[in-house]
Amino acid sequence: MKNTATVDKPLAILTLAIVFASVAGLAIYSTESIALAATMMGWVTRVFTTPVLIFTLMSVVFCLWLAFSKYGHIKFGHEKPEYSTMTWIFMFFLSGMGSATLYWGFLDWAYYYQTPGLNIPAQTPEAFKYSVAYSFFHYGPSAWSIFALTSVPLCYHYYVRKNKGLSLAAIIEAVTGYKATGPVGRLVDLLFLLCMFGALTISLVLTAVTFTNILSLLTGIPNTFTTKVTIILTVSVLFALSSYVGMDSGMKRLSQLVCFGIIAFAVYIFIFGPTEFILNNTLSSLGLMSTRFMDMSLFTDPTGSGQFTRDWTVFYWLWWISYAPGVALFVTRVSRGRSIREVVLALIVAGCAASWFMYGILENFSAHSFLNGLVDVPAILASKGGEVAIGELLNLLPAGTALMWAFLIIMAVYLAAHMDAVGYAVSATCVRNLEEGQDPSPNSRLFWCIMLTLVPIAMIFSKAPLDTMKAATVITALPFIVIILIQTYGLVKWLKQDYGHVPAHEIEKEFMSAHTSENTAADADAAQPAHIATEHNTRK
Repeated sequence: MKNTATVDKPLAILTLAIVFASVAGLAIYSTESIALAATMMGWVTRVFTTPVLIFTLMSVVFCLWLAFSKYGHIKFGHEKPEYSTMTWIFMFFLSGMGSATLYWGFLDWAYYYQTPGLNIPAQTPEAFKYSVAYSFFHYGPSAWSIFALTSVPLCYHYYVRKNKGLSLAAIIEAVTGYKATGPVGRLVDLLFLLCMFGALTISLVLTAVTFTNILSLLTGIPNTFTTKVTIILTVSVLFALSSYVGMDSGMKRLSQLVCFGIIAFAVYIFIFGPTEFILNNTLSSLGLMSTRFMDMSLFTDPTGSGQFTRDWTVFYWLWWISYAPGVALFVTRVSRGRSIREVVLALIVAGCAASWFMYGILENFSAHSFLNGLVDVPAILASKGGEVAIGELLNLLPAGTALMWAFLIIMAVYLAAHMDAVGYAVSATCVRNLEEGQDPSPNSRLFWCIMLTLVPIAMIFSKAPLDTMKAATVITALPFIVIILIQTYGLVKWLKQDYGHVPAHEIEKEFMSAHTSENTAADADAAQPAHIATEHNTRK
């Protein structure tokens, strides 16, 4: 088969021009941009509170229905899965969770303690009781269902329908007919690329700042621009090498290293920290989150200010939505051979379990230290910074200094793995007509690795306000909601066309048979519904 994949140079050039122009504009008009971003964020979160809450809750309902319906048996390709289940979960977990989550893992509860939801008085025993529960909610089924809702249609488009192109524009073309290279397609991909640059820049800058602050506490190395750049470049070399050598030798190994490192780090804290409190409060928090799930999901505070819902829940959902397309592209790449049910449940169940495992141990260790007067986390967070609080927390444990070094190493490798996943999504978007089994060239991935590194360095150098980019990234979630709904409509239409009249046991039998016989590509086409195979052969 002739390779028709080509680099979309106009899209790449336009994206980079807008990104670097935006950084320059933020540096020159920093005060004005901060005010504008705050105004826009306030308007977006106020006006779209109810639609965002409903969209997110419906994502959970739809994904669970999809997983347990007859369509859950449908596999993305007839080949065996490329990666073991554990490695597969590790890879997409790191694609969706930035390295800054390690930082927030110690501190998230403190924010909810000081600004609780559900009209609970701040800094009270009730606020403390719900602090970890709200963290579990914001990293729970609602969040991960957004990723699943975005991923499944793209997987179906790519592996079952055999449509060319691993990008948002490609699936929009398949659903609506608007060409990926036309104005609509270009706009969709441009929004995606700008959002990815913004999101990764925020994660990288926050991680670099945290890393250099803790490094300065440990070694006395001055926390300067040069130090931050050195850290960014070191991490970037690691993720550039990972991206260049490919998925199997790079991202796969990085994800395994990071996840086993996080598990070991968390288990150490669990064993040598307040084990009983961690177990008890994790279970209690899960219970609170579960019993108050609908309240938390639909709490708008109509008789109050609604500030908590806007500043926390709506913001979080918009942040997850803005990240979802990039995660979906990466999930699609690594999910060949998996079923719809596997993808949905892996994202929601495994994603929640991993988040709650990490946050349950780290947050409850931190909360217990505050409760017993060992480290006043909220006060330190407000006066000295979160990295100081983390340092004092880890020093409570045996070999605290060594543990802080381990924290830094894990964070650096975590960031490299996350950047690798984002870099793949960006490079795939800028290559037209990618087909199943194809990846962007190593040189293309390396180019985008370099570009993704230069932007945060430029942000730090120019002292451009990070909050402005954060607000802009979140605001782009609004058009992504429309894109996700279009994808979902396309998925439902395709499922009805392809398998609507096929009994559940026949769908299961079809894909089990294909799996056991290890069909070739030609066999896979033959195993598809007739009209899908015909369309595929026609395109060939």
